[in-house]
Amino acid sequence: MKIDVIAVGKLKEKYLQQACAEYLKRLKPYAKVEVIEVAEEKASDPVHKTEMEQIVAKEGERIMRHLSPDAYTIALEIEGESLSSPAFAKKLDKLATYGKSHLHFIIGGSYGLSPQVTASADLSLSFSSMTFPHQLIRLFLLEQIYRAFKINRGETYHK
Repeated sequence: MKIDVIAVGKLKEKYLQQACAEYLKRLKPYAKVEVIEVAEEKASDPVHKTEMEQIVAKEGERIMRHLSPDAYTIALEIEGESLSSPAFAKKLDKLATYGKSHLHFIIGGSYGLSPQVTASADLSLSFSSMTFPHQLIRLFLLEQIYRAFKINRGETYHK
């Protein structure tokens, strides 16, 4: 399986870089996972609604350049579908079983995803109705992908 995590912004905090690197290392036996970072737009303070829309649109254009038509695309959004870890694992297993061996996971920037990106997704997924920094969501996602592979193989990590 090939998994692309397309994320707005770079990880600046060393502890997040190290944690993400650890999960990417753990995932190597299960899948080819690549993190693709697209540039995050700068915003004024305070940011106005029109500026926010422009930021989301520009970041969305950058994301769209990395989407392959053959990949199954999952956008991470607060309004998306919530799945338990076993249900997420089952979803990934079902996708692989039915020939969807290339996945895109999309993580937007501080102001979310553009309507164009959302419309191009096959699934919108929410990790919580709470708001988290998008950098932290990257770590959550990598951990959940790893957990899903362990669950699907009947290995003990998920207990």
